[in-house]
Amino acid sequence: MFLVVINLMDKVEKQDNYSQILKYTGLFGGVQGLSILVGVVRNKLVASLLGTEGMGLVALFNSTIKLLGDSTNLGLSMSSVREISDSYGNDQKERLEHAVQLIRSWSLFTAIMGMLVCLVFSPLLNRWVFSWGDHTLHFVFLSPVIALMAITGGELAILKGTRQLRHLAALSVYNVIASFLIAVPLFYCWRESAIVPSIFFVSLAQMILTISYSYRLFHPTFSFNKTIFREGIGMVKLGIAFVLAGILGSGAEFLIRSYLNNAGSLDTVGLYNAGYMMTMVYAGMVFSAMETDFFPRLSGIKGTGPELNDVVNKQIEVCLLLISPMLVAFLVALPILLPLLYTGKFMPALGMMQITVLAMYMRAIKLPISYLPLAKGDSGVYLLMEGIYDVVVVVLVILAYQYYGLTGTGAALAIASVFDFLMLYVCMHYVYHYDLSVNILRYSMLQIPIGILAYLLTFFNYGWTYWTFGIVLSVISFFISIKILHSKTRLWATLKKKIKRKK
Repeated sequence: MFLVVINLMDKVEKQDNYSQILKYTGLFGGVQGLSILVGVVRNKLVASLLGTEGMGLVALFNSTIKLLGDSTNLGLSMSSVREISDSYGNDQKERLEHAVQLIRSWSLFTAIMGMLVCLVFSPLLNRWVFSWGDHTLHFVFLSPVIALMAITGGELAILKGTRQLRHLAALSVYNVIASFLIAVPLFYCWRESAIVPSIFFVSLAQMILTISYSYRLFHPTFSFNKTIFREGIGMVKLGIAFVLAGILGSGAEFLIRSYLNNAGSLDTVGLYNAGYMMTMVYAGMVFSAMETDFFPRLSGIKGTGPELNDVVNKQIEVCLLLISPMLVAFLVALPILLPLLYTGKFMPALGMMQITVLAMYMRAIKLPISYLPLAKGDSGVYLLMEGIYDVVVVVLVILAYQYYGLTGTGAALAIASVFDFLMLYVCMHYVYHYDLSVNILRYSMLQIPIGILAYLLTFFNYGWTYWTFGIVLSVISFFISIKILHSKTRLWATLKKKIKRKK
């Protein structure tokens, strides 16, 4: 049934922008949902085996590795997509093969550089991240993970640039399954002692799966002459903006988790990480098509004006309408989902998660807007916006935790998302003359109050009143979105015709 919908959307998307947005959101959101489902089972088992303290340790290692990876990969995983895509779109085989060689050579260089940085700075990382014990050797053993991540990023860029969407979708699922099959047995046998080996073997498996696809398309070729490195300078310059943005984002996560570890405990880090993952990551699967579909379309628009506004606003409308019913149902069901997906030990994170869900409404509106400076090549504007937000979110989370504990961090994330939207809108209006459509304001006034009412329900006992009103609010939000989307796209009429012809 899902494939039928996608095929039908292919036929109508040229005349119907809403159908195109729905198509790609459904495709990649569906794959992301399946990956998350497998990941949820894995997290449930891992949480049971490691507990909150073990999960906190995993979060600290992963956030540190991500920070190092973002700092040393020179942004090739993003900037090289453009290099590959240009050659592939123009059907220039020799140029394409040369671009692939260029990216692989630079990826290998950044892999070696990242691994050496981790090795050299292992004693300092131990001092900065942990206030107890000596974890220097752990970071030494994790240094190859930086190299594996860099190589995987380069190969994924090749697959994206050559539009291997089926392979990318399959890889997303296979990577999660591989992570499940590797991590769970290791944690079952060795508990916390398996954390570092599991991170390494999962990264290794992801790299092997990725190159098994990309090497079939292009045989592995590398070159380290001066010409290759000279040609890659332009690509690296473009990637610097992504590097700096990645450093800022990863640095913010690193500072927050390090602060919670020192001001609270590993339990606190584990609870915060679980709450953040379930709300900001799991609920955000609707946004997974942004980079694949929306960003290229936005980049193709010259100048500013009505056409630019129209593309951004339609993307926001669909994102808001799709995610709103999910958020209400998710918020209402959290008292059941949290112990189901993790364990009862993670219930202290419930209050944080319930208020953090509200931040996703603002994210649905602001995320398409945030792509404007990247689409126009204004890396300075993009970095300024990212930098201000990262500073604000770190300060708010630290202050909120000091005065209101873990629940306060959820309120800080929600407030930071409102600030981020207002800042972005003012800046984008001034620089690119962007304006929100009347439809966005109308849909927001319909859906956001329903989410706020669902949050207010959480202050009542979880009896029949809570569940009755929660289900009613979820149904109302769902039917509002369905009715509006029905009026915006011809998908439904096309489906009916298809079914009638089959009969």
